[in-house]
Amino acid sequence: MTGNLAAELGAGLSGEALAPGDPGYEMARRIHNGLIDRRPAVIARCGNTADVSYAVGFGREQELELSVRGGGHNVAGKAVADGGLMIDLAPMKRVDVDPRARRARAQGGVTVGEYDRATAAFGLATTSGVVSSTGIAGLTLGGGQGWLMGRYGLAIDNLISAEVVLASGEVLTASDDTNPDLFWALRGGGGNFGVATSFEFRAHPVISVLGGPILHPLGAAPQLMAFYREFASDLPDELSTQAAFMHAPDGSGLKLCAVAVCHCGEDAAQAEADVRPLREFGSAAADAVQRMPYPDINTGVDWLFPKGALSYWKSAFLSELSEAAVQVIVAAFEQAPSELCALVLEDFHGAATRVATTATAYPHRQPGFNLLLISSWRDPSQSDACIAWAHETYAALSPHMASRAYTNYLAAEDYDRVKDAFGPNLDRLVELKRRYDPDNLFHLNQNIAPAAAGA
Repeated sequence: MTGNLAAELGAGLSGEALAPGDPGYEMARRIHNGLIDRRPAVIARCGNTADVSYAVGFGREQELELSVRGGGHNVAGKAVADGGLMIDLAPMKRVDVDPRARRARAQGGVTVGEYDRATAAFGLATTSGVVSSTGIAGLTLGGGQGWLMGRYGLAIDNLISAEVVLASGEVLTASDDTNPDLFWALRGGGGNFGVATSFEFRAHPVISVLGGPILHPLGAAPQLMAFYREFASDLPDELSTQAAFMHAPDGSGLKLCAVAVCHCGEDAAQAEADVRPLREFGSAAADAVQRMPYPDINTGVDWLFPKGALSYWKSAFLSELSEAAVQVIVAAFEQAPSELCALVLEDFHGAATRVATTATAYPHRQPGFNLLLISSWRDPSQSDACIAWAHETYAALSPHMASRAYTNYLAAEDYDRVKDAFGPNLDRLVELKRRYDPDNLFHLNQNIAPAAAGA
C-alpha cells in the first residue's frame, strides 16, 4: 500500500516521492536531532511551489498527518511523523540576490550557510541563525535571532514578503501590502499557517565582522558574568554578544565560561575599541576574536551541534543576569553529563528591541537574555541522565525566568508554553489560524489550535 501511495504522490510531482525501502528514504527521513527516529509513510521531495501545493492537497485527501521539513534542524522533531506525509523542501535551494536593491529571495530548503554564502558574494548579509546548518524557513517563521539583530533586527524584521501554500493548496504572497494579516502571522507564528516556499529579505552591506569567543576557566565565571552584565548593559547596536558555559572544543573535557562577540560596524578601529574592555578583563584562557568574513561567524559553534547527536533543549528568557542566576548556572554546569552539554545566554538589545510587541507575531522585544539550555550526547545509554539534567537545571533556574519563550527553542512536549511563546499576540493568532487553517492541518509545530481563543 505504501509503495502505491508513493507512486500516486510521485505522479503529481516534478520531484520524487519516497516510501520505506526506496533509495534515499533513510537519509531523507533523518533530521538533525538523532533523538528523533520516525518513519513517515511517504516523503514528497519537492522541487518547486507547485509540488508543495500538490503534496498538501494529496495529504489532505488521503488524511495523512502532514509534517514540513525545511532544514530539519528544529530540536523538537516536528519535521517528521510516523506514518505521515513529510513535505521535504530540502531540494528547493535557489537563492537570488539583487545587489542594487539589496534584496535576496531564498527558497524554503536553503540553510543559513547557503544563504550567507550567496549574499556574501555581493558584500551583503541578513540576520540569520548562528549555526550554519539551520534552515532559514523555520528560523524565520519563529522570529530569527542572530548576530546582526542588534543593528538590523531579527530575520522577520528584514522579511519583505513570503510565498505560502495554504491548507487549501492555494498559493499566496504575503507582505505589508498583500495579505498583511497573514504576513503579520508568519513573522513569528511558526509553521501554523501554511508552507512557506520562499522568502524575500532585505540585505545589508556587511563584508566582514570582528568576532569570536573569549574563553575563561569555569572558576572565573562569577567575576566574568558580573563584568559582562555591566558590559552588556550599554552596547552599541553593531556589537552583539553571547555568554556561554561550554566544554573545550578540543575534546579535553575542560569546562569553560566564554563570551562571544560579533561587531558588524564598518569602522575597524571603533570595533576594536568597543570590544577591548571585554578582551582585557581578567586572565583569559584563550582569545579567538578576529576579523573574519560574515559567513564564518555563523559556523563558529557548528561543532557543538553535530548532525545525528541526540539532543534535548529547554529555554526561557531572563529579565536580568543576576548573581543568583549565575550561581545556579555554574552549579548546574559543573554536573553536566556530556561534553556536548552547554548553556548559552543570548543578549537582546538594539534594533531587535525597538519594535512594538504587537507589530509582528513574535512578541519578545524586551532587553535581556534568552537562555538556551542544550543537552546533547552521542551514547544512547546517556539519554536518561542527559534529559534529567536538562529538566533539573531548568527547574533550578525557573525562579529567575520571565514568562516568555522563543518558539524555535521549545522542546517537543512544551505545549503548555504556547502562551509564553506568543504572549499578547495569541488571541489574534488564533483568529488567523481559524481563517487560514481551520482544520489544523498544519499542527506539527508549536501549535496554535483554532479552538484556543481566550487561552
